[in-house]
Amino acid sequence: MASAGISVRVADDGFAPYVLGSEYAFQVRGYARPQIGRPVAQWPVEPVAPYRKCYGIDPDEFSSYRDKDDSAIFVAWLQGEAVGHVVVSTNWNGLAHVDELAVHAPARRHGVARALLDVVSWWAQKKCLPGVMLETQNNNLAACRLYEAYGFELGGLDHLRYRGIDPQTSEVAMFWYLMF
Repeated sequence: MASAGISVRVADDGFAPYVLGSEYAFQVRGYARPQIGRPVAQWPVEPVAPYRKCYGIDPDEFSSYRDKDDSAIFVAWLQGEAVGHVVVSTNWNGLAHVDELAVHAPARRHGVARALLDVVSWWAQKKCLPGVMLETQNNNLAACRLYEAYGFELGGLDHLRYRGIDPQTSEVAMFWYLMF
C-alpha cells in the first residue's frame, strides 16, 4: 500500500534497528480537556511549560505479533528509509486494535501516519472486522487531530489510567473508534 511516495510493508528483520535508530518524542505544550461529541479544535487546553515526551518504544515488545493471524506489524518507508510503524491486533471486542503507531520525528507531516492508518483499515476489513480502535492521551493533540481528521470518533475517556505511574498526572487516556 502506498500514499504520496510512501510505501508500507510487513515488518522484516530490520525492524529492531529502525526502531532503535528513530526519534519518536514530541513536544507537549498543554493538556486538553477532551469532550465527547465536540471537535478537537473546540476543546479547552490548559497550557503547560513545554516539555519533551517520549514513550520509549521497545522493538521486542511486540515481536510475537509478527507472522500471526490475529496481529501484524507494518513499517512505512519514505525515500528508501524506514520512517514509521504500526502494530495492530484483533482486540477481545472484535475490533482491530492499534497497539502502537509511531513516526520518526523528521518524517512527520508527510502523510506517514495516514498511510499507516490506511493499512490498518485495509487489514481490518480484510479480516472482516467491524472497525478500528486505538488510544492516545490528552497531551498529544497532534495525534488527536490526525485521528479526528481520519474519521475516528472519540468514544471514551479514562482519567485514572495513568495514576499508577504518576498520582499527580493530568494525562487522560482517550479511546478513539473508526467503525466501517
